[in-house]
Amino acid sequence: MIALAAVLQLSTQGFELPRLPTIQREPQITYVDRTGGLAGVRGGRYAPPVDIAKLPKHVPAAFVAIEDRRFYEHNGYDPRGIARAVVTGIGAGRATQGASTITQQLARNLFLSQERTLERKATELAYAVQIERSYSKSQILGLYLSRVYFGSGAYGLEAASQRFFDKPAAKLTIKEAAMLAGVLKSPTGYNPVEQPERCLERAGLVLNAMVEVGAITPDQRARAAGQTPKVLKTAPTGPAQYFVDWVDGQVRQMVPKLTRDLTVETTLDPVMETSAGSAAKAAVGRFKDQTSQQAALVAVDGQGRVRALVGGSNHAAAPYNRAVTARRQAGSAWKPFVYLTALEVGQTPESPVTDEAVTIANWSPQNYEPGYLGPMTLETALAKSVNTVAARLADEVGRPNVAATARRVGIVSTINTDPAMALGTTLVSPLELTQAYAAFANGGNRVQAYGIERIRSGAQVIYRRAPAAPVPVIANPPLGDLNRMLRTVMVSGTGTRAAIPGYDLAGKTGTTSDYKDAWFCGYTGNLASCVWMGRDDGRSMGRVSGGTIPAEMWKSFMITALKRTPKVVIPAGTPAPVVAPPTDVTVEPPPV
Repeated sequence: MIALAAVLQLSTQGFELPRLPTIQREPQITYVDRTGGLAGVRGGRYAPPVDIAKLPKHVPAAFVAIEDRRFYEHNGYDPRGIARAVVTGIGAGRATQGASTITQQLARNLFLSQERTLERKATELAYAVQIERSYSKSQILGLYLSRVYFGSGAYGLEAASQRFFDKPAAKLTIKEAAMLAGVLKSPTGYNPVEQPERCLERAGLVLNAMVEVGAITPDQRARAAGQTPKVLKTAPTGPAQYFVDWVDGQVRQMVPKLTRDLTVETTLDPVMETSAGSAAKAAVGRFKDQTSQQAALVAVDGQGRVRALVGGSNHAAAPYNRAVTARRQAGSAWKPFVYLTALEVGQTPESPVTDEAVTIANWSPQNYEPGYLGPMTLETALAKSVNTVAARLADEVGRPNVAATARRVGIVSTINTDPAMALGTTLVSPLELTQAYAAFANGGNRVQAYGIERIRSGAQVIYRRAPAAPVPVIANPPLGDLNRMLRTVMVSGTGTRAAIPGYDLAGKTGTTSDYKDAWFCGYTGNLASCVWMGRDDGRSMGRVSGGTIPAEMWKSFMITALKRTPKVVIPAGTPAPVVAPPTDVTVEPPPV
């Protein structure tokens, strides 16, 4: 107690107090979607100080009223509170009550630990006095509001406002501000999500305090008390965290030493992303055992902009990004590369083929359904996803040629060329398979999927993506014929559950052996998207094929996505030179 009294005496007599340590704050990277809305934040825990002048007066007033109603009158400490702490501490032999001012809380958050000793309390008080001498009240309050913890992973007022109410702090209502101010006493005990009743009860105390200090009128309190703001149970940017993880890795390579705050403008469409997250969650929710069951979805427009990317059903519980990092067998979603190769060497949708037993290098493929259908056209074989026809076709046109076609249109993973490659044994990510299908959607131009448009620090632009000239990789009529055949998949083939009336859609189902992976990849004019489903532990999903839940998940997403993109027919492209595949990648030779 002597230490506390000594600090009080020195501060009031104008003696020199210990110099403030340097305020430490790690830079942050803020990711925004294509509309400018917040997608996610990476880097340091704390945001820049809150600009009090940009907030409605009732927002800072709520915190001052409940945390430190004499904030604008004291010089860093509240003599009444200190006296109360001294009296209580004498009996306990330690600092049991702090009655800390906002400035003292800030000093503790900035420079000190949370231990409750008289020595730490004395240092806290000394720093508080120095802070008051060095900064204005608005600066102190703004710095304080950027550092306090609100629970649910939200540090600072802006993060809390976005997390619980999906809005910037500048748009908080009186009731919402009161709820957030009330949380600070106990971020777990008054959490708006986990303890909604206690949170509202505490908010009522805050509203009363605001009336007592004259921040609001009794009528305003009455109106606010009657409101029940909608609190988001999960973070609104939750699904976007897979996308943010993906682009954050790229930004770290582009700006390896982070010394200042950055803003990264991305290609993400917030409505599509929310729809993708909801679709993935709903699809996984259909399984009783959701421990390892997962789903991923990627959507890429015709220019390569990633509009949605979800790498799982719950980023908080399972942050592994299956959309980008996972490599799984493509199954029959690979077959368009086989058929495109055949079309490019002169075959047509009407070319006759036969579904019959076939053996290639001691390997005999089996169809999804038992038995054989006999003679049919190439178009029917693809629509019904007949394995025997695809295997023989790849053998006839040359599996290395099929691999070259896949590489040319966007597959970047190592491609095997054993006989089973025709049925999709190559391991691919949902992202690369989607970028390959985007070439079908945009008239035959190669797509390089990307998510970063611009990086800036304040007004200074550090990086801006340069426009890329179209690179034709599929000519017409082969592309037009393939589009026709993949339309049939959705009209009368394995993909009918994905059909959406009134839109020009094409796509392909994919199912691997033992139902370990299931896909649906489809597209409309200038927008392609792929859905993958499977288990992280590699076990069978139990007869879940690409034409069932994945097709329905794709449809659920696309119903929203189609409203966010211009309605155009799938372009067939024009006759044009086809660019050879890159030379810096390898095609895996068949095993000896």
